[in-house]
Amino acid sequence: MLAVNYTNLRENMKKYMDCVSDDYETLVVTRKDNRNVVMMSEESYNNLMENIYVMGSKANYDWLMESKKQLETGMASVHSLIEVDLDE
Repeated sequence: MLAVNYTNLRENMKKYMDCVSDDYETLVVTRKDNRNVVMMSEESYNNLMENIYVMGSKANYDWLMESKKQLETGMASVHSLIEVDLDE
């Protein structure tokens, strides 16, 4: 996580935006006498929102943890995919 003051961000906006989007950095923008804000890439934001949604339901969380446990204990299996010809 990076931190930068508002003035420095304003003077180097492209540099910081590239860093946030290209390097998946989270940037805290500090503001004098004000609350700080956080800048992140849209991709990181969407990922965060998806994780909050998935983990927000106890049923989803329990199902994911059970699946993870099955994978870690060797209870998973590999299956070949069946190819379907859509022209038939």
